[in-house]
Amino acid sequence: MPNIKFNYIYRDSANYKKFGYVIFANPNNIELAELEKLIKSKLIDELWFYADEWKLPELFRDYLNFYVDPTWHEFEGLEYTDEPENAPFDLNELSLFKNSLK
Repeated sequence: MPNIKFNYIYRDSANYKKFGYVIFANPNNIELAELEKLIKSKLIDELWFYADEWKLPELFRDYLNFYVDPTWHEFEGLEYTDEPENAPFDLNELSLFKNSLK
């Protein structure tokens, strides 16, 4: 089974976007629909998360104004890929993440 690409973006208050992704190894052949359901259960309104809490690279633009710019990131989706793994943690650790609501 191919690896899994987790796509996400950062969107500032002016709607400028910066795209990013991480690639997880998929040794247990997890289906995308099953993983997406788990991920969405951990997100704020099934969409947003704090990248640092998820141990993912933050995608902030060069200038971040904490008075108006959000600090959360937006989950875009999952896809299979043949690209090599580069994720900072194992897919199995996702179930340990708490819901991101503060």
